[in-house]
Amino acid sequence: MCYNEDSVVCETNMCNGCMACVNVCVKNAISIKDNINAYNSFIDKNKCVECNRCKKICPRNTEVECKKPILWKEGWAKDEEIRSRSSSGGFATAIMKAFIVKKKGYVFSCVFEQGKFKFKIAETPEECDKFTGSKYIKSNPGFIYRKILELLRDGYKVLFLGLPCQVAGLKNYIGKQYLNELYTIDLICHGTPSPILLNKYLMEDSNLSLETCSNISFRKKLDFNLYNGKNKIVPQGVQDRYTMAFLDSLDYTENCYYCQYAKIQRISDISLGDSWASKFMSSNGNQGISLALCQTKKGEDLLNIANLELFEVDIEKAILANKQLRHPSIAPKQRKNFFNNINCKMKFKDAVFHAYPRLCMKQDIKSIFIRLKILR
Repeated sequence: MCYNEDSVVCETNMCNGCMACVNVCVKNAISIKDNINAYNSFIDKNKCVECNRCKKICPRNTEVECKKPILWKEGWAKDEEIRSRSSSGGFATAIMKAFIVKKKGYVFSCVFEQGKFKFKIAETPEECDKFTGSKYIKSNPGFIYRKILELLRDGYKVLFLGLPCQVAGLKNYIGKQYLNELYTIDLICHGTPSPILLNKYLMEDSNLSLETCSNISFRKKLDFNLYNGKNKIVPQGVQDRYTMAFLDSLDYTENCYYCQYAKIQRISDISLGDSWASKFMSSNGNQGISLALCQTKKGEDLLNIANLELFEVDIEKAILANKQLRHPSIAPKQRKNFFNNINCKMKFKDAVFHAYPRLCMKQDIKSIFIRLKILR
């Protein structure tokens, strides 16, 4: 679907959902529409005063400076509790907690709360625990950029942890004047599906919804699966259809396949991910090993103040093991039919089955065998 270029902030179906345009518009003339397979940022012409601030601030329209890493490190949080609760090695949580204590600053990142994936503030180290865990979904920063700018203007230091496109949107919104007091961490991102798809899957397959889930998680260390609290959505040993689609890049929004941040040059002070090529994977991998790409002196400072076990990285292996450091995710050939089936009201589970019949059949048989106790 295409729209008149005057009615949207950036190119049709290329909206990142970073919300910079929504934050900058004082007339509240911008709204983001989730079409499941793509986001679009619409301009209400009845409210718009044609200042064009929304288009100028959009990272899709305005290039944001990216830098090559000056330092590569891998390792884990020395605090065993932090490491055990984290999806990977606990770098993010350890850095956030140290920032609050040693920089006397505020931290902003994504939480799952009341059925929404949204951004909140942490003012104490303990509050950072609510940010822990991978979130394989498109999150909504809302109007959090306004709060961050307010704190920066008041002289406070702020650490923002989010996806690269969200960091780009925030930096455009903040402007150069306050960047020295803003610290940023981006997560090496594969791409993100619409929350509508996750809610559809939960409602159809598990009689749940995002609003009724206690604390949804997408991964426990090397186990990539959906959990509602401590309960796995599907039987142990089986992979759920949402995770299956996500890991094969089937259901991301359209812009993710054209991501301008999926490269070695990074948008933030630090980029964090998993160190899949680590020499410690065989002996320590089950506990999680974090990868950190540091682009600035501020990023170096963040690594130094946190309680981290740091090791040198084989850079070439790290790049090969993280394709998003080379190029965006590639849309599978089944993606178009998948979304056609979804739009024709097919169940999410069945749409994934049509995309990957053999793989799904294997998982279904495995589930039956586990239920009959033929397999453990």
